[in-house]
Amino acid sequence: MEEMIPKKQYAPGEHPEMPPPFKTKGAGLWLQQNLFSSPTNIVLSILAIYFLYKMLPGLLEWSLLDAAFTGSDRNECRAKAGGACWAFISERLPLFTYGFYPAEERWRVDLSFLFLVISAVALLWEKCPLRKPLMVFAVFFPFIAAFLLLGGNGVKLMVVLACTAVVLLLLYRGFSSAFMMVLALVVAVLAKYAFFGGIGVPFTDIHATQLVDLNQFTQLNLKTVSTDLFGGFMLTLIIGVTGIAFSLPLGVLLALGRQSNLPIIKYSCVVFIEFIRGVPLITLLFVASTMLSFFLPPGTTFNLLVRVLIMVTLFASAYMAEVVRGGLQALPKGQTEAADALGLKYGPAMRLIVLPQALKISIPSIVNTFIGLYKDSVLVIVIGLLDPLGIGRASLSSTEWNGLTNEVYLFVALFFFVSCYGMSRYSLYLENKLHTGHKR
Repeated sequence: MEEMIPKKQYAPGEHPEMPPPFKTKGAGLWLQQNLFSSPTNIVLSILAIYFLYKMLPGLLEWSLLDAAFTGSDRNECRAKAGGACWAFISERLPLFTYGFYPAEERWRVDLSFLFLVISAVALLWEKCPLRKPLMVFAVFFPFIAAFLLLGGNGVKLMVVLACTAVVLLLLYRGFSSAFMMVLALVVAVLAKYAFFGGIGVPFTDIHATQLVDLNQFTQLNLKTVSTDLFGGFMLTLIIGVTGIAFSLPLGVLLALGRQSNLPIIKYSCVVFIEFIRGVPLITLLFVASTMLSFFLPPGTTFNLLVRVLIMVTLFASAYMAEVVRGGLQALPKGQTEAADALGLKYGPAMRLIVLPQALKISIPSIVNTFIGLYKDSVLVIVIGLLDPLGIGRASLSSTEWNGLTNEVYLFVALFFFVSCYGMSRYSLYLENKLHTGHKR
């Protein structure tokens, strides 16, 4: 019989730290919980690993190891390597990015994108330095970006920024909602006249009234660029960001209107939501591009991109209204009763108690709607606007690059994947940050 080795005795507090068991920490625990937690999970994990084993080597070899990154045409790429021809993407990258925007004016697009990043950081990052002044800048950003991209007389920018400043001041002072609605309508009309012209004296001719030479005073003259030259990723961002920014507040108003006790407001919102949700977006785009002129006064011209932005925003707002309505219905009735008990009126109760909770519940569905809207922006190709896919198809018609369809689709797919994945990760961050219950 073997002698038992006596265990070493340690004084209290002097016992050395021992490593944890294999399946309670680190990679072992992760593998057990995520890949091999059940017989079904084990089978699916093995099949997925086998699929990646068969697929990834060939994909890596085609896209990176045996790819050509330089070349003047497809034949030169094929002579250098047998894989992907990324020289096509690198040569047409400015076209993919800016569309047909004039090369000498592309600094305006870059500056607008920089302002977009600054505004997004201020809005989405709570610990952003100088957040309050940047939030004010984010309110003015749409008008600044419109002026930069469209160009024209500096009076446009002065008029719209002045109107926006007046609205912010009145909101801060707390005027009645009816007065604010009238003021918002006036500002919208002024913005329309300033950027897209209209009946009467356009703002581009204001300096000719001999009252004051505002054009010389502002010194903000930019070359006018037609929206027909917009394309590529720039066009996708314009449609996506505009639709996302305006569909959420409009969707909230529609959701509240659908639950209103006023029959006219309620049934108007119901008809609008059900009609928009029952019609495909591509049909609405066709209506915006071809049939809308039949419903306007004779001689009225309406910019095609503006029509698309309006239709996309209305389409997304109808879906957003149903998402917000689901969040409102998920709240217990006691929340509104508590607001009534505190003596809050309808507006403060919705703004301070009901809507924050409903929007927090609806975050996953809201972001899902945003991602769907962002991807649907490629449908504008059917009405003649050249998004990244349209740019790629037009470029492939050239004899130098004919046959590189895989590279175009993979490049565009990577762009949308990165954008949509970023939105989904921020959604998870926001859910965890606003979560006030107890998780397992």
